[in-house]
Amino acid sequence: MNILYLPLKKEWYEMIEAGIKKEEYREFKPYWLQRLMLWADGERIDKISAERVMEHPIGTFEWGPQFKDYDAVCFSYGYTKRQMLWECKGITIGKGRPEWGAPDHETFIIKLGNRLNDERLQ
Repeated sequence: MNILYLPLKKEWYEMIEAGIKKEEYREFKPYWLQRLMLWADGERIDKISAERVMEHPIGTFEWGPQFKDYDAVCFSYGYTKRQMLWECKGITIGKGRPEWGAPDHETFIIKLGNRLNDERLQ
């Protein structure tokens, strides 16, 4: 299983845990581009190429990058051992819901499905 690990602040962790928040956001920056995308040929995007991608308008990816295929997202409460596992329904770029912590500009949107059995984390 390909799992994306993300720490969260208390407010967002509790909203996801309660089933209220159905997507998580990450800034469109080189660090997250490296973690969430690959080149079309399956090669990892490195730091230098991530910075070059950032020079292009958001959403103009016909020429190469594609989203990584994660099966699940493991959220941790900050950097503690408290964790939960959710199905990953895909990653997109767009504007999210401000009440769920989305910025007022386009960002990576990680879509969540059902909560999975947390014992898979053991």
